Amino acid sequence: MASRPLFIALAVLVTAPMLQADTLVLTNGRRVQGELTGVRGREIEFEDRGGFGRRTLRIPREDILRIEFDANDRFDDRDRDRDRDRDDRDARSPRGLRERQVNVSAREPWTDTGIEVRPGQEIYFRADGEVRWGPNRRDGAAGEKNSPRNAARPLPDRAAAALIGRVGENGDPFFIGDDLSPVRTRGAGRLYLGINDDFFGDNTGTLRVVIAY
Repeated sequence: MASRPLFIALAVLVTAPMLQADTLVLTNGRRVQGELTGVRGREIEFEDRGGFGRRTLRIPREDILRIEFDANDRFDDRDRDRDRDRDDRDARSPRGLRERQVNVSAREPWTDTGIEVRPGQEIYFRADGEVRWGPNRRDGAAGEKNSPRNAARPLPDRAAAALIGRVGENGDPFFIGDDLSPVRTRGAGRLYLGINDDFFGDNTGTLRVVIAY
């Protein structure tokens, strides 16, 4: 009988943190208890505390129905677009990095950023603005939604007019879009930015891109 108070005390210690936990509700009905630890572009970072250990989950935002916070605050699918806009404005790259703003013209295939990068370097991009790249076609850095494949574009299978980059004049292009996650460069040389398009004669507009490197 002496061990019963000890068992009860241990149970309280184990369950007490969970009483203050957030609850992640997925679109498939699964519920995960833990703590929201971050929002990174199109993914939510959530620390799962439902078992005997802890693990960090990275879940696409479209798979999340809502987050029930301990303070009775809620994040649900109706607020997803609004909150994402806020996340983009409030996003910050790690401290200590240099920053440079570059205007990427929709009329030029590539814009020289004036930045030299090294292999494996992590670079952060924040873009705003809008480009017009054809009749009734206007998009931001994310590019055209449901964009069909076009073999003539630098990245045929990615969204038309989206923000892209390359390292060196002959480097392979890589996708940036509106993702705030860092891009790890594969080569060394000058960094160039452009939009994923194959004809620039009818384009107008500019993307304003802040580069942290």
